[in-house]
Amino acid sequence: MTKPTVLIPCDVKMLGEYPFHSVGEKYISAVAHSAGAMPLLLPAWGASKEMSSLTGHYDIPSLLDRIDGVLLPGSYSNVHPRWYRGDDVDMELDEQRDETVFTLIDEVLARDLPLFAICRGFQELNVSLGGDLQPRLHEQGGAVDHREDDTLPFDQRYESAHDVTVEPGGLLESIVQSQTIAVNSLHSQGVSTLADSLRVEALAADGLVEAVSLPGKWVLGVQWHPEWRSLQDPVSTRLFAAFGAAMKHLSARKWSGEK
Repeated sequence: MTKPTVLIPCDVKMLGEYPFHSVGEKYISAVAHSAGAMPLLLPAWGASKEMSSLTGHYDIPSLLDRIDGVLLPGSYSNVHPRWYRGDDVDMELDEQRDETVFTLIDEVLARDLPLFAICRGFQELNVSLGGDLQPRLHEQGGAVDHREDDTLPFDQRYESAHDVTVEPGGLLESIVQSQTIAVNSLHSQGVSTLADSLRVEALAADGLVEAVSLPGKWVLGVQWHPEWRSLQDPVSTRLFAAFGAAMKHLSARKWSGEK
């Protein structure tokens, strides 16, 4: 059986004066080595100031017919507040990715494709299903500062930042086989109101939702970064292996003609 194919939507970032579509290598590597799958990068189709939209050039149903799963990666950019409830745009944004991902999530869920959402992707999943975000968690009284400490050497920034409590009986617990795990959670935005259809899978000590699932589907969102050196961390290895297994199961059904 061929390897399952994972679609990874790109960010749009400026390199000098020019926009480039890109995905962090750590996500690509984790998909290839820890999930045992073939990564396929999806350029953003939202319009930029310089270029017209690529929307009409995509046949999304035909594209997803060839895909076994989708990974929504993290990013330094934030979801634009207009997608939920805010109007504060004093933050790094990527509106081309917003437009792409919010369309893509609807199609992926309708097809029951396995979906693994990480950090920004976790936030996109919540917003797409009707939840909203707190743009600046560190300004909220009683909240832990979950932001990356850029004063640390690079290799230390992605070390475990805090523990999360895993909710019993869910998808996450079935994968990690533990009630408490240490995570490298690095973010400034976070869930404010959870979408009604999502199930809480893990909580930080300050009550922040750090993982969710969508009951009845293989859909998992985590606020931390399991893609970082995924083969060296047992929890990360299990997460990507489970994602790979879900995709391989779907791929086997496709090849057999099973509905």
